[in-house]
Amino acid sequence: MEFSKQYGPWALVAGASEGVGKLLAQELARLGLNVVLIARRQAILETLSMDIERRYGVESKVLAVDLASENAVKKVLAAVEGIEVGFFVYCAGADADFAPFLDVPLTQAESMIQRNCLLPVQLCYEICKPMTERAKGAVVLVGSGAGFAGSQNMAAYSASKAFDMVFAEALYCELKPRGVDVLGLILGETDTPALRRLRFKLGLAATENEAVKGAESPENVVKDCLLNLRNGPTRLANRKMRWGLKFLYPFSRNFVVGLMSKANQKVMGGA
Repeated sequence: MEFSKQYGPWALVAGASEGVGKLLAQELARLGLNVVLIARRQAILETLSMDIERRYGVESKVLAVDLASENAVKKVLAAVEGIEVGFFVYCAGADADFAPFLDVPLTQAESMIQRNCLLPVQLCYEICKPMTERAKGAVVLVGSGAGFAGSQNMAAYSASKAFDMVFAEALYCELKPRGVDVLGLILGETDTPALRRLRFKLGLAATENEAVKGAESPENVVKDCLLNLRNGPTRLANRKMRWGLKFLYPFSRNFVVGLMSKANQKVMGGA
């Protein structure tokens, strides 16, 4: 009851068709929130919607849309018009190609930037305003460990995830004092359907359904997300990544964000 009062009555989950996004939508419904489910595949969303309503007794809505399309923001905002969104999850934008930047059409990088950068900015701008007026709500932007540094075969992807991570950190600094929890949830290697398909495509797995040994489970990621929802701005939802980055970065990102925020306040005269 406390969770639904703080973060309800509706959750908007972009990227809800499978993996972490799907499990987050189901868990938020179990906690009493109505859910708006967004992804590209209509049939999968409708099946998930019926299952959620049957199991948890909440309301649900579905919107099938390509989040890389230019009119995506209008369609999403139309889908939530007239309802109170208290929890916003953006869990979209995996890289299905894993190819060198110059070996694929430029439109693929542009679509990645549209989906991973521009759209979450546009949606946060519209959805977070009412949250601050109510002084309650939550935003979870799902990022990737690829955003910590650039590497071959994922130039646009890693750059876009770096954007998401820093954007979430800045939002946290601005919105947390106004009652809104913001979490940049950074995924490491996670055993999702998208990763299984990519590994099969690259010849690293015998089938598209082969489990990824040693990877974090989506179930653990979702638990970790909700346990750390108020411990932003950044949460590394992967035990191996948390351990490994201690050697590369002796100070946590949350510590660095705190330093940056204090320095900014000094420069701006406490503004």
